[in-house]
Amino acid sequence: MSVMIKDLPMDEKPREKAKKYGINNLSNAELLAILLRTGTKEVSVNDLSNCILKTFQGIKGMHNMRLPALLDIRGIGETKAITLLASLELGKRMHGEEILGKIQIKETKDVFKYYHNFFEGEKQEKFFVLFLDSRNYVINQKIIFQGTANQSFVHPRDIFQEAILNNAVKIICVHNHPTNHVQPSKEDENVTKRILECGKLLGISLLDHIILGNTSYYSFLEGGKL
Repeated sequence: MSVMIKDLPMDEKPREKAKKYGINNLSNAELLAILLRTGTKEVSVNDLSNCILKTFQGIKGMHNMRLPALLDIRGIGETKAITLLASLELGKRMHGEEILGKIQIKETKDVFKYYHNFFEGEKQEKFFVLFLDSRNYVINQKIIFQGTANQSFVHPRDIFQEAILNNAVKIICVHNHPTNHVQPSKEDENVTKRILECGKLLGISLLDHIILGNTSYYSFLEGGKL
């Protein structure tokens, strides 16, 4: 039988627990329950929270949440789904802002270490640029282009406009291959060549172009193509 939040003892209700013990002491399901606020006549918010965690195989799998999949869950309408997606996006952005100025890129594996989760679960290609200072610290990062799963059109002017605005002296380009096949395509090679040539004219160095898969990567620098 589904237990409604209103029927729980006061000190077991998520909001009351958060006030008494601190938000960090709540379970994943309780945090979700606070975001969802209510269940339905048939499904309690507790059961709905647990259903979401089960659907996405735990909190880590929630990185892969998308609107259609959420709407397939009984009891989740557009308002609840968009609230969850907004909270997920805020978390990603907060994490991104938190690490700016703290990450120093010393070698290619540092990029994979810090950024491979950024593309987890993505179905489209995203072209992402790291803007670096003279000591290779990341001073900003931005998605320059988001395309379909099999094509990406990147204009060097968009990249270097951002580089100049951020006073960057070096850049690293990163994009994902949703297929997890990380070998560069001919288009990847052509784009890299154009960016490299434009960077030389502007005095902004392209340190590397890295293609990320779920568990591996390809580096143009390591591959001898830069």
